[in-house]
Amino acid sequence: MAVVLFVIRSVFVVVWILSGLLTELLVFPLLSRRWRQWVVGAWSRGLLALCGVRVRVLGQPLRKDPGLWVANHVSWVDIFVLNCVRTTSFVAKSDIRRWPVIGLLVAWAGTLFIDRGHRHAVREACRQITDCFQQGDVVGLFPEGTTTEGLDVKPFHSGLFEAAVQARVPVQPVALRYLRHGRPAPELSFVGEQTLVANLWVLLGAWGVAVECRFLPPIVPDAESRRGDLAGRCHALVQQAVQSS
Repeated sequence: MAVVLFVIRSVFVVVWILSGLLTELLVFPLLSRRWRQWVVGAWSRGLLALCGVRVRVLGQPLRKDPGLWVANHVSWVDIFVLNCVRTTSFVAKSDIRRWPVIGLLVAWAGTLFIDRGHRHAVREACRQITDCFQQGDVVGLFPEGTTTEGLDVKPFHSGLFEAAVQARVPVQPVALRYLRHGRPAPELSFVGEQTLVANLWVLLGAWGVAVECRFLPPIVPDAESRRGDLAGRCHALVQQAVQSS
């Protein structure tokens, strides 16, 4: 049954991905920024539906004003999950841009790529994040810097929190939990040396998959805020939510 489900879903997902790439090339140049955001959100919801992934939103996400969403990182799916809630500009390591197909899609979704090996990478990323804030956007950040199985949360890198501190925009911790039939599902994570094809084999052949997005109360930086302290507070909140049953 899993093989049949994988084959059926794969066909629809490939067609949907091709439609997204064609939309980027042919339609996006004709759309306003607002309509582009709407298309990305709608397309992300369609992708997850075709993958058999349901999104459960808990808490009160920032819906209109600029802000920084900081979440634990489990899979390439994370970007599209958060885009289902609100179209988001993401910060991701430049390696993701080179992923087959997915790299093109996350770039289309408004991802800001950071080359961690570059001397001024963090400074340039902070500048781009600030530009997004000024346009009223919410920016998504995965401060662990890598993916995990989703059962725990690695320490948060604090560098990019500086943009939120300087702009005085709310920082909202977000806990992502991947579930299968209501139970934690580390097998759905995209970690280690696993290939994208292997991850898709598991995801597209599975029933009962859901991603729980728990939006925790935002933290508003003030004149006394320090990025390290802010990152530590967010980490503690996300870790507690991820580990709770």
